Amino acid sequence: MKIILILINILFITVVACQDIEVRKPLNEKSSIFLKNSALRNKKRVDLESILINEARDLDKQNTYKSSTLGFLYFVKNEKKGSLAKKGDFVEVQYQIEDLNKNILYSKDELQNIRFIIDKEEVLPALREGVKLLSEGETGIFLFPSHFCYGYQGDMEKISPNQPLRFLIKLVSLTKN
Repeated sequence: MKIILILINILFITVVACQDIEVRKPLNEKSSIFLKNSALRNKKRVDLESILINEARDLDKQNTYKSSTLGFLYFVKNEKKGSLAKKGDFVEVQYQIEDLNKNILYSKDELQNIRFIIDKEEVLPALREGVKLLSEGETGIFLFPSHFCYGYQGDMEKISPNQPLRFLIKLVSLTKN
């Protein structure tokens, strides 16, 4: 009986080993459709955020906002003629985060001043890009789309996913590189 089982196993192994191996194809053949749909969702989200940011600009009758080349709006209060902060400069920044309706989410006292070297340290893209438009002593009001702020996750506390925000940023000090 054992001999018969051994012979059957040998025969089975021989038959299986002699067959051509069939290459398996990927199971997910629709990934290009997923990527296209994802891109469309992101474009719609960016368009919606742009509308919300423009509405916030229109409601703020006191300030005349400029468009940045990166896609956010800004207004510089108490404009001075000093040199702008650039890559490699050491800065100290005071800031406050609000929603687009000017409701304070995080006050400047909660956040405290931060110090960093521009484009050399990990900071929120909103701060990194906003401070580059300021000279020492200036304060700017910035209307940022969510991808400059906390993106698709939010901050898990006060800031919702994909929430465009209003930042008040003051460049307290600037040390040139």
